[in-house]
Order: sequence, then structure tokens, then C-alpha cells
Amino acid sequence: MVTSSRAKICSGMLAALTLAATALMPVQAAERSPGYWYDNSGNVWKNNYNQCWRSGYWTPSMATAECDPDLVKKEAPKAAAKQDTVPAAPLVPPTGPAKPAFAKVTIQAEALFDFDKAVVRPDGKAVLDREVVAKMKEYPQVEVLLITGHADRIGSAKYNMKLSERRANAVKEYLISQGIEASRLETAAKGESEPVVDCKNIKGPENRHNKKLVECLQPNRRVVVEIKVQKSSAD
Repeated sequence: MVTSSRAKICSGMLAALTLAATALMPVQAAERSPGYWYDNSGNVWKNNYNQCWRSGYWTPSMATAECDPDLVKKEAPKAAAKQDTVPAAPLVPPTGPAKPAFAKVTIQAEALFDFDKAVVRPDGKAVLDREVVAKMKEYPQVEVLLITGHADRIGSAKYNMKLSERRANAVKEYLISQGIEASRLETAAKGESEPVVDCKNIKGPENRHNKKLVECLQPNRRVVVEIKVQKSSAD
């Protein structure tokens, strides 16, 4: 009987030791790292400093985010999904045909007006008849013609703006008198703001008495006539 009791006791102790040893073994479950000790509930063992107990064969490659976050290889941020490149929309051309009915016409002011005046001279009217009136009647598809007056820098900027405006309007009024509808004509004034030449090498006062300067600045005194709106051939 004694021998039997001792055998039972030894058997119980052996079972207890086996259970304890099993609990201390690293858990090999796929979701756990074999480099740490886990309890029967699957929780990693930790000391009083909240540090995980590592197994004797722990290596840095076995580190987990819970126990050794600094050793865990961080995933590279996913590259932003490549967006399909949308080609830039081509610039939309203005309405009307690519080729204007007639080219821009630049008429020197001296061909139309006396110096510092805004009344179209008889010879100036002949120029407008030939260069503008005839073309507007030949090409009815031209819906809007822009008439822009320009002046030189002799005089104040305000005065030159008004002079270029009066000259553009004088041309418009003459074209209307020759049968061109007012709705097809538009005017603009640029004053001295868009010079063609600067003539800075000409010495002397900047007034009408400086003949060399007046002659040099002649290209700046002009009236420009150009098509603004034209119907396409399909219209």
C-alpha cells in the first residue's frame, strides 16, 4: 500500500513538473514569435518593468511590435496609386477660321491726318477706301473690325490718349459714311503706351519743334485696323 501511494505521489509530481515545463516553453503558434515566453492564455510574459521575457534562442529577427517595436522592420509607406495622366486640353482657338479674310492694316497717322489733328484728310480717305472700305465690302464674313489709335510721346500721356481715341473714332465715322455698318466697327485707344521706336538717341526738347524727334517718332503715330471677329466658312 505504501509503495502504491508513493507511486501515485511521484506520478502526480511528474505530471506537475511536465505541465510547468510545458508552460515555460516558447509557444510555436504561427501568430506568436518563438523568441518570447507566453503563458497558457497566449499572453507574453513580462517583468515588473513591462519588458517581455525573451527565450534563450531569441534573435532580433524574432522581435515583435509589442515587445521590441524599435527592432521591428517598419513597412515602407505605400506609394500613392499612380493616377492616369490626363493630357492637358489643347487651347481652344477663337471662333472663326484660322486664316483671316485680310491681313492687319497699319496706316501711318501722317497718311490720314495733319500733325496733332484728328480730321481725316482727302488723301487719307483715299487710303481708307482702298485699304479698309473695299475689303470690308468684299468680305462680309468679317463681323467686327477693330480700329486702334496710337500716338507718340510728345505731349502728356493723357493728351496722347485722347488724341489716339479721337483719331480711331474719326476713322470709324468715315467708314460708316462709306456704307460700313457701325455694328461691324469697334475702336480702341493706346495713346503712347505701345511705341514701335523709342528714339532715345535724339537730343533736344521733346516737343513739336524738335524736328528730328518728330520725324524719328513717326512710326509710333499710327492707326491699326484688324479683324476681331470673323465667321467661319461653315457658318
